[in-house]
Amino acid sequence: MAPVLTRLEHMLLGQRGHLFPWAPVALACGIGFYFSLRFEPPLWALWGLVVLGLGGVTGPRVAGAVWGVLIAGLALVLLGIGLAGLRAHSVAGPVLDFRYYGSIEGRVVGVDRSASDAVRVTLDRVVLERMDPRDTPQRVRISLHGQQGFAEPSPGAVILTTGHLSQPGGAVEPGGFDFRRHAWFLRLGAVGYTRNPVVLLEPPGNGLSVFKARMWLSARVQTALPGDSGAFAAAVMSGDRSGMGQDTLQALRDTNLAHLLAISGLHMGLLAGFVFAALRLALLIIPATRHRWPVKKIAAAGALLAAFGYLLLSGGNVATERAFIMAATALCALMLDRRAISLRAVAMAALIVLVWQPEALLGPGFQMSFAATTALVAVFEQLTHVQREHPLPRWAIPVFSLFVSSAVAGFATAPVGMAHFNQIAHYGLIANLVSVPVMGILVVPMAVVAALAMPFGLDWIPLWVMGLGLDWILFVADQVAAWEGATRAIKAPQAGVLALLALGGLILCLWRGAGRLVGIGPLLLATLLWAQTQRPALLIANTGGLVGVLTEHGRALSKARGAGFVAEIWLENDGHGMSQEEAAALWPEPDAARTARYTLSGTEVVHLQGKRAIRAWTECDAGQIIVASSEAALEGDCVLLDPARLRHTGAIALFAEDRGYRMVQAAHRTGLRLWAGVYPNKHSAGLPEQGLLIARRAP
Repeated sequence: MAPVLTRLEHMLLGQRGHLFPWAPVALACGIGFYFSLRFEPPLWALWGLVVLGLGGVTGPRVAGAVWGVLIAGLALVLLGIGLAGLRAHSVAGPVLDFRYYGSIEGRVVGVDRSASDAVRVTLDRVVLERMDPRDTPQRVRISLHGQQGFAEPSPGAVILTTGHLSQPGGAVEPGGFDFRRHAWFLRLGAVGYTRNPVVLLEPPGNGLSVFKARMWLSARVQTALPGDSGAFAAAVMSGDRSGMGQDTLQALRDTNLAHLLAISGLHMGLLAGFVFAALRLALLIIPATRHRWPVKKIAAAGALLAAFGYLLLSGGNVATERAFIMAATALCALMLDRRAISLRAVAMAALIVLVWQPEALLGPGFQMSFAATTALVAVFEQLTHVQREHPLPRWAIPVFSLFVSSAVAGFATAPVGMAHFNQIAHYGLIANLVSVPVMGILVVPMAVVAALAMPFGLDWIPLWVMGLGLDWILFVADQVAAWEGATRAIKAPQAGVLALLALGGLILCLWRGAGRLVGIGPLLLATLLWAQTQRPALLIANTGGLVGVLTEHGRALSKARGAGFVAEIWLENDGHGMSQEEAAALWPEPDAARTARYTLSGTEVVHLQGKRAIRAWTECDAGQIIVASSEAALEGDCVLLDPARLRHTGAIALFAEDRGYRMVQAAHRTGLRLWAGVYPNKHSAGLPEQGLLIARRAP
């Protein structure tokens, strides 16, 4: 034991002064552990973990070097578990547990667009017909279809409509993205849609001043600069993307330029840098201020105020919060005559975000933002040493920096993007190299000038110039996205792959010395596991509305229309890149009674679509899996899955095993969590527990 501790002590002593960046890593481990649990820890336990964690972070002061660091790391893990649990309880609210149709009244607190390109509004102060206020969700989100009497509801207005609401849906397949958990932390208790016109009950009143300012700015920009470039400018200046069309968004995603829409480190850094440089130059021009005032510190303070205003106008998503904290840390360091950019600053930003919103850890925004920033800071720290020994010509430094930053950011975020969005943009580096300079030289500076010119009514001039730059970026996106092989579908990785990728990348970036090469091991292991990921042989939607069977040509779907969101996610996760219509063509033609059948290694899968098909099917045998889109009662020993049973199991997947098929239920993967909705109940569902093996039968 002593030799091990001695070697560990030597290792930690070699990292002295560089261990702080590992603090958010330990905190993230605790947060990740909390979300991986399949039960909800009691409140007293969560408070106890927070107390233990806060007490343990002082470990290095009361113990030796080795034990002190280990105690502090464990304390941060415990603190992460406690903070994540307390955060989940703090946002708790009523969740609709039935399908609702009736009047919906509420105040507009959010406006965006759905995947179907419909205007979507988020409402608080919700009033539902014949519902007790204590059972009414705090917030609901509805998509506005059909003819509406206005372009968009005004921020803060109280509106009334008649529509459909239901509980936020769970994962569309076991282990997939859990929208129900995501909605829980957004305080969304119901989601739905309406096809009826919305009625304005009350005009906007007091409150929501920041939201109103954002939407006012967005409307003004889009009025002065119509079309896609105006919607792009509104997204850059106010964070409002509701004007962006789905085709434009898809082109930006396919070329890895979608990050230019999100107000993140690039935008915040460019804005703060432009304001800092402009203020410093203005103060240096004046002789009285040049020699008597601390020009650099005053410019840094002005840039900090501008960055804070940008944070407020952006809506404050995770990427923007991280970017502001990084910018604020750098600017404060300038005011204190300290080093501006370092891994410690990145770690501080991560700690603040994780303590404030622990659930952000699970989102692609947090993961991609910090992956890019950590990699960029680590790489440029190394390049600084190389530059001192082998300096480049002055003219080459900007070109080299642009190429390296685009390549490093793209390489660091690519695995996260592939895992979450199931595609890779092959020409993303080229698109970024010809677009990012335009964003820095033209778009962001003109956005600042437009904001300053707005009180004088002269903002149309810089906005017009800004539009030229945005038109170029959109042109690049359209052209590059049209190239053959611009994107390739990637199958979703199995559990643990992203964690291994993160571990390997963090060791490479944060560890000092030759030991950082150990990080290559987790990266190689993650790549191997990703390549060997097994996709389900059979997938069943949690409503019984869709069935998918994996074939050698891709996933065959039981119908070509309906349940489009579920079909899209399944096909994306498979990595085949087919449309729902193409996948449905792989399934044998259904008979006249809307009954789709598929024989899977001797086990017949039958999808009964509609009440008529269900009424025509009264018996079944042990060799069948019957999936019904409405409630059904059949005689026989088959496995029957209808909405009443699937309500408790969630989506179901069958994985091929040597002896047959292993059934996995989404509800068991989620467990008894606060956001789980209807808890898994094997008795009411009439199904065995997770792990059931359905034996294969001879064809």
